Amino acid sequence: WTREQAVDYVFANSCLARNNVENEVDRYISTPGQALAYKIGQRAILSLREEARLELGNSFDIREFHDRILAEGAVDLRTLESLVRAWIAEKRP
Repeated sequence: WTREQAVDYVFANSCLARNNVENEVDRYISTPGQALAYKIGQRAILSLREEARLELGNSFDIREFHDRILAEGAVDLRTLESLVRAWIAEKRP
């Protein structure tokens, strides 16, 4: 795709203002690894959230989950998985 095709696509499929879309597409073009890392992290967090929700059932609290995710700051995904799984074990009824 050209830059303009990418901008048109994102603009048509999001609720962002065009200038925001242009900035985002330019960021993807200039640092594609950052966008990939962001998406991998997002998917990992969503997977951990679902794992916690299934394990904890009615004891699952999204606010506590988010607190656990953010508590240690920036960590690698293996560390994050360990932290969340330890939290699940603590919370398990």
